[in-house]
Amino acid sequence: MPAALWALTISAFAIGTTEFVAVGILPTIAESLHVSVSVSGLLVSIYALGVAIGGPILTVLTSKAPRKQLLVSMMLLFIAGHVASALAPDFISLLISRFISGFAHAVFFGVGATIAATLVAPDKKASAIAIMFAGLTVAIIVGVPLGTFIGQHFGWRATFGGVAILGLIAFAATWALIPNRISSGPILPLKEQLKVIRNPEVLLVLAITAFGYGGTFVVFTYLASLLEHITGFSAASVSLLLLVYGVAIALGNLWGGKVSNHNPAKVLIRMFIAQAAALALFTLTANYQVPAVVTLCLIGGLSFATVPGLQLYVVQLAQKYLPGTEGIASSLNISAFNLGIAIGAYVGGMVVDSPLGLVSTPWVGALFVLLGVGLTVWSYRRNRGDL
Repeated sequence: MPAALWALTISAFAIGTTEFVAVGILPTIAESLHVSVSVSGLLVSIYALGVAIGGPILTVLTSKAPRKQLLVSMMLLFIAGHVASALAPDFISLLISRFISGFAHAVFFGVGATIAATLVAPDKKASAIAIMFAGLTVAIIVGVPLGTFIGQHFGWRATFGGVAILGLIAFAATWALIPNRISSGPILPLKEQLKVIRNPEVLLVLAITAFGYGGTFVVFTYLASLLEHITGFSAASVSLLLLVYGVAIALGNLWGGKVSNHNPAKVLIRMFIAQAAALALFTLTANYQVPAVVTLCLIGGLSFATVPGLQLYVVQLAQKYLPGTEGIASSLNISAFNLGIAIGAYVGGMVVDSPLGLVSTPWVGALFVLLGVGLTVWSYRRNRGDL
């Protein structure tokens, strides 16, 4: 594996840790800052919105910046945001620092994914993207449980301080391993780059990403509470189950990258159908511990199996319809992932606070994913044989 790909993977680990660690420490933050658990869930949504809003804007504004310097700058912004989170005096300040931290996320993953695809042979592009995103999945296996443990025993501020340290390690890896000269391809004028947000084919993939990926977060955002209050696991067991869930995600991500190297849209249709079925099944199995764990592994594996294919597919469409906009298209898709997370987390909170309750979050998430299935079928039929 090229050394530069290692740097991208290490950075993805740091970024992935902060994105998902909030799920494990929401109860701790809620108690410390005197807000409800559902309100504390806004910390997941606000970070995702920072990615969705700030990422594309920064990507366009920095399109002429050298790729290495851009990635290094984003890691510095990431570190600063987490220092601010660790020192936040109240909930509003924490929301603001989380929002700003999200800016670095979309730029790094958007630019990083295009760089990863250039480091390998053409028939290995999805696999290279999957390796980069493996850092994010390892974060769920190691970073999130560890961050949750730290938050439970030393306070949530220590968790964000630890993430800042991870960001410093990622900064060093990026500085040392990413080549100074990386081809960014043709640089289009700003007006030409913005055409990508009006292209129906690219917009369709962004919608697929938001609904197909975001459906899982209707339940994942409140997964710890569901496993504890519905399935009947202890808080200590929930931490272990999050680790198991993370392993399933990592394996699913690597498998998804392998099978998505060719005809990603066709593969995505099958994955989304399986994901919707697993979420619907979880509604029934959530009340029984062993079946719940089995279903949880299926959901975890399938949720990230779609990520490499979605990222490759949007870049393919940008190359076909608007050459030179691959970077902004890739960044927009990262934003779509996080817009899906924000919507999923918000809808999940509404479901939790409604008479439907926690146990209904899986089937509501399944409806989101089924919408992603329909959109993917539509896109596949429009572009079949052209990619």
